[in-house]
Amino acid sequence: MNCLTEKINMLLRPEAALIVYHCEEPEKMFYLETRPITPDGKMGAAQPVSCEFMNRLTSAYCESHSGTPFGPIPETMLYCDVRKGREKYIWYNPPAKRMMYFRKDLCMENAEYHMPGVIYIATNETLRIFAYKGKRPAKNAELFLAPFFNTSSNDVCLGTARLNKPLNPTYDELTDYWEKRFWQSEFSHLSSEGNPTEHNLVLVTKAAKEQPFDPNELKPYRKTLNQLLK
Repeated sequence: MNCLTEKINMLLRPEAALIVYHCEEPEKMFYLETRPITPDGKMGAAQPVSCEFMNRLTSAYCESHSGTPFGPIPETMLYCDVRKGREKYIWYNPPAKRMMYFRKDLCMENAEYHMPGVIYIATNETLRIFAYKGKRPAKNAELFLAPFFNTSSNDVCLGTARLNKPLNPTYDELTDYWEKRFWQSEFSHLSSEGNPTEHNLVLVTKAAKEQPFDPNELKPYRKTLNQLLK
């Protein structure tokens, strides 16, 4: 019997009903109570929710839905917020050559290209990318639009890469997941913001195949890294 069959055949028994009361006035407050469910399916008397009951729920939920990274924090990590519902990770890659893939109608070779330093911002299921000048970004570093197709200042189109997000990742595994989703996707189109480089992006990218990326092609974003870290 495989794992899927086992899950389908599992018998789930109702244990309790959780009831939430909410009041806005005179001040916002919540009250939680539980009603135990008897073997014959009837609800018992209400009682306030205990710490033990909530700990059991949250422990089971966190074990099955954990996405909080752990382990050594990479030197390239600039900021991380692991609070549930507020997850946010900011890290960078120094200038380097990157394998890039393009849709056929762009008439560009799938190959390695020189790229400037990039800063990634991952929140929930959204990724944003910016460029910077130099090898390592300082806190007051000026940011630039990412000189790539499929990107805007608000988000990244993570079109074709199909990867399973790790459930219990290390910090390295988490950043690797996001980077692969971006770099292994096919670059295909400009965003609604238009061309992100001073000259034609196709020509700028092709030139970067044989020589370092020209930093003069970067367009200012008009914000600094420090503003993002806040």
